[in-house]
Amino acid sequence: MASPETIAAQARHSIDDATGAVVPPLHTSTTYARDEGYRLPAAHEYTRDDNPTYRAPERLLADLEGGADARLFASGMAAATAAVQALVRPGARLVASRAMYNGLRLWMTEWCEAWNVGLELVDATDLDALRAAVQRGPTSLVWIETPANPTWDVVDIAAAAEIARAGGARLAVDSTVATPVHTRPLALGADLVMHAATKALNGHSDVLAGALATARDDEAWQRICRVRRMQGAVPGPFEAWLLLRGMRTLFVRVERASSTALELARRLSGHARVERVLYPGLESHPGHPVAARQMKGGFGSMLSILVEGGADDALRAAGRMKVFLRATSLGGVESLVEHRASVEGPGTLAPPSLLRLSIGLESVDDLWADLDEALGAR
Repeated sequence: MASPETIAAQARHSIDDATGAVVPPLHTSTTYARDEGYRLPAAHEYTRDDNPTYRAPERLLADLEGGADARLFASGMAAATAAVQALVRPGARLVASRAMYNGLRLWMTEWCEAWNVGLELVDATDLDALRAAVQRGPTSLVWIETPANPTWDVVDIAAAAEIARAGGARLAVDSTVATPVHTRPLALGADLVMHAATKALNGHSDVLAGALATARDDEAWQRICRVRRMQGAVPGPFEAWLLLRGMRTLFVRVERASSTALELARRLSGHARVERVLYPGLESHPGHPVAARQMKGGFGSMLSILVEGGADDALRAAGRMKVFLRATSLGGVESLVEHRASVEGPGTLAPPSLLRLSIGLESVDDLWADLDEALGAR
């Protein structure tokens, strides 16, 4: 099975040895019995340490990312914070993209202040600025998100990896939006790749989970695994089982949603009520040349529009939509619209006129008609 589409669809040909079932089983037990010699028959001791249900999606993700190993976490935030806590020690420095998921940026700011960690937020699309930030002092970790929420800035992963390596740092990439369908950060030189698996990996808006994949099973990776185990930052087995089910349709879902997103971005670019469309698949997007180089087969299912007239007109447009659901999240089969500045609140970096669109699997013409009608009237 050389093709990632085949590997995903068959979940690595995961036929259950005990029964021949083509769907891997769900293991709900939290604890495991020992034999007469007090030995564990299959190395499973307690679900907080590991659960057999985790391994199928973890191995699948490692294969899709081209990594040495992967681990599931209770959420994307749990995965990201575990990586930072394991790899950045007090007194060290963390360099991170200014454009990233707002919740993680807030956590980094608070955690770094409490633990005497130097945090520098930088425009990571500016490689000179990124290089200067890494060189300002001993840096343990460089964290980038690409495409980055909610303006979908694109960071050159290969160049960022070289900069991090030259500065003695590791590079971690939040690749939630790109997914392994479009980008494989480890192949471009990254050390870690993070996914908010709640989003496109699962794809059905019914699982809370996160994941990390690593280029190497080294001491740093084992520190991350230890943080997960000691903090209990694991999903439930049912969530892991549902995640695997979602990952089996990953390619058909992501490819369809990305194709629709590109078509909508093109149509919206000519709309009289849209001031600007932010989508890396458009040549007008400043990150398009890098995206075209490092994203394969599409540019993702996320785009944002700046509505002419400002925040009030943007909110009115969102309120008139009938097909798009007004909700937070992304990567599901249903299309969502979100006024990001309202969701993030004080301190948001999102422009007040920005509407974030997560494109699902509906008819492109239905989605276009909904957007056109909602934007057309004041």
